[in-house]
Amino acid sequence: MDSDSQEVVYEFLPLLRIYKNGRVERLLASATVPSCLQDPETGVSSKDIRISSDPCISARLYIPNNHTHHHKNLPLLVYFHGGGFCLGSAFALYYHRYLNTLVSKANVIAVSVEYRLAPEYPLPIAYEDCWTALQWVLSHSETHQSISNSNHGNSKEPWLNDSADFNKVFLGGDSAGANIAHNIAMRAGENGLKFRGLYLVHPYFWGSESIGAETDMHSEEKAINERLWLFVNPSSVGIDDPMVNPFAPSARSLSSLGCERVLVCVAGKDALRERGRFYCNELKKIGWEEDRINFFESEGEGHAFHLHFPETGNAQLVIERLVSFLRC
Repeated sequence: MDSDSQEVVYEFLPLLRIYKNGRVERLLASATVPSCLQDPETGVSSKDIRISSDPCISARLYIPNNHTHHHKNLPLLVYFHGGGFCLGSAFALYYHRYLNTLVSKANVIAVSVEYRLAPEYPLPIAYEDCWTALQWVLSHSETHQSISNSNHGNSKEPWLNDSADFNKVFLGGDSAGANIAHNIAMRAGENGLKFRGLYLVHPYFWGSESIGAETDMHSEEKAINERLWLFVNPSSVGIDDPMVNPFAPSARSLSSLGCERVLVCVAGKDALRERGRFYCNELKKIGWEEDRINFFESEGEGHAFHLHFPETGNAQLVIERLVSFLRC
């Protein structure tokens, strides 16, 4: 075996290793699973589609088993997976399982975006991929044709054309995917779009100034969040880049958010929890009414627990809160 394929030049433990020949070993990568015409537990159907060949962007689509063709009555969720911008996949087992459950219970169509990962494709590539994916989704709607990329032409995905209600579009994600959802919602707002809702589960936001209980965190715990950002976005201005710190002095006001409602879920043992709470407080400060802001905390739980332990009572409560939000 080539020695270059064995020589480690960089490690970001416990996430990944980079070898001299450029190979990236993702240590926490999840097994992927195929789409399914009918999930045996939920009855949800899924399929994989290619959004773009250049760049390569794909997605997994989900539709509940009780949908009726040619009745555009199902809310539409555009979902961005987590994984620190360098791990994860729309095709991973735990995301497939999670979205099957959510789509079944909330009775929505979901488009789970497969974007390109760092370090091979550093930020802002993931943001651009997800914006392209959103354009493709909206190209199925006459209402939103103005921002859809002309390269998409007349999109032909029947699940979206026949069953999606484009007056009920939601953006959502967890961890880094929640960060992406926020930034996409900001960009959407600047383009004159306003979606039904935005939900952020355990969102990855950070900054140089400690917020709330962050003052009591170990320096190593703080450092890993900063290190991650600079690893996936080496061209960034730093940890107060508005893309990761929406509360930085240089950040645009949250009044630009292109959504009517927001749901933020945090976990009590998650180092990122204070940022999620602060996000809701900042919305209140700029005049958002209480009924537009939803906040939910899972006490005693860690980051992304609802994905890895979906059978637990607290994970079920997260699903219930998301379902309620998607029905609003």
